[in-house]
Amino acid sequence: MTVIAGRYRLLDVLAEGATGTVWRALDETLVHEVALKELRAPDGLPADEVPLLYARLERGARAAARISHPSVVRVHGVATEDGRPWVVMELVRGLSLAETLEAGGPLPPPEAARVGAEVLAALRAAREAGAPHRGVDPGHVLLANDGRVVVTGFGTGITAPPEGARDAAAELRSLGVLLDNAVGGRPGPLTSVIGRLLGEDSGSALTADQAERELRRSAPGGAPRAAEGSSRTSSGTPSRPRSGSGGDDGPRGGGPSPGPAGARPPRRSARPRRGPVLAAGLVGTLLITGALTYHLVRDGEPGAGPGPGGVTSTAPAGPGSTGTKDGSATPPR
Repeated sequence: MTVIAGRYRLLDVLAEGATGTVWRALDETLVHEVALKELRAPDGLPADEVPLLYARLERGARAAARISHPSVVRVHGVATEDGRPWVVMELVRGLSLAETLEAGGPLPPPEAARVGAEVLAALRAAREAGAPHRGVDPGHVLLANDGRVVVTGFGTGITAPPEGARDAAAELRSLGVLLDNAVGGRPGPLTSVIGRLLGEDSGSALTADQAERELRRSAPGGAPRAAEGSSRTSSGTPSRPRSGSGGDDGPRGGGPSPGPAGARPPRRSARPRRGPVLAAGLVGTLLITGALTYHLVRDGEPGAGPGPGGVTSTAPAGPGSTGTKDGSATPPR
């Protein structure tokens, strides 16, 4: 199999387009798979202009490598083989939006809104990094197996994109076309947003901020990204709130957090109650002392003898009592 730049072994073709061929390749240095885009000059381009085109495409690819956003395909670098640049990208496993629509038909509006919001976030991140997209379409949007929406095609367009406000407006229009394709042109909850993105209602055209808020409200969950705050991860992208976070740890006012329903209250430490125990001990001592004193006094009296079990009887011998053979007293009948 062909090895590019002495490192990337071509495995099979993933996609083909006007700007080149995307291969699945093995990075034999890091031993993991990547996507490798083979850039091609269009047919009919004068030979002396080909090197200039390749140099511009390489600059665009290196600019795309500066984009850091979860919805933008990661560009790892550029390899060169026979004077042509090959763009090394992350390998995203999944289907393109074009393939998904062809196989399963239009998306439900909430899912289309989720896709549109992530695409718009990717376009904005690319613009901030100085690598605007030349025009996103369903073939540039990948629906990854891990649930991500990933946009490709940054920095590798043959035609130079327009600049400034015209470029930003063109991005919003291309997003409107993409959303219209995603829902199959059917009227529904996104009809107004799509129309305003396409500029059909010039009096209420959407800005990028407004469009993203509208789409996130229509997406599953309806939570706008602005609610995530301004915290960023180490890669420079907004951090996402964890499920279940966002609430106080306990009721306001500083009280302890209530336990789950049916849970037993925490046990208090068992301390001995010294007062009652000491009092009971003194009373018992006095009773025993009194009993012993009484027995000692009675031992000297006639008729007193050992009771059952060797315990001295405290019952006095009186009239009507009879003596037993062992000399102990028995109660009168």
